[in-house]
Amino acid sequence: MKNIYPFNSKVGYGQRRMQMQQEPRLVWLTGLSGSGKSTLALRLEHHLFHLGYKVFLLDGDNIRNGLCRDLGFSKQDRKENMRRVAEVAKLMLDAGLVVICAFISPYREERELARQVVGPERFTEVYINCSLQVCEQRDTKGLYAKARQGLIKDFTGISAPYEAPQSPHLLLRTDRESIDDSLQKLIAFVEPQLRLPQRMKAAM
Repeated sequence: MKNIYPFNSKVGYGQRRMQMQQEPRLVWLTGLSGSGKSTLALRLEHHLFHLGYKVFLLDGDNIRNGLCRDLGFSKQDRKENMRRVAEVAKLMLDAGLVVICAFISPYREERELARQVVGPERFTEVYINCSLQVCEQRDTKGLYAKARQGLIKDFTGISAPYEAPQSPHLLLRTDRESIDDSLQKLIAFVEPQLRLPQRMKAAM
């Protein structure tokens, strides 16, 4: 952009990794409303925090209550919502944190945008696959019922599409297994990715 001059910090990314003693990574949970994204994200954050990781959760409703409160749910607004989230996540990764994102993020294009913003090597996509029927049965917020009545426009799965990931790093079927089982699979997959190589630890 014209007249914008970014500068580099005197503290390098490698230095932050070493001080934090972890590999910064964005764990991106995507799936329908009611699929279990937020529940899994909250429990993953809690587990990693108590293992000593410096971790922070960005959740869809919280983001839309503040940073993205000016956006609606059109395709263009959803894309801008994800762009802002990705840029915030990038800053947090650059600071050395582990970031968990729980967003419906229904379009492949916007998830790819997030991957490119933070860097493919720091991005883990987790698809929380749950059938629409089961999500509607849960419907703890009453959102599907309102969408069926036409009270909520552009609602994913009802009046707006969901484009499932074609090659997610991890697939969890929360309509076929318990949240506890899904959580254990999620932890087993993610936690090893956060450990620094032994050679880097030895250099401390």
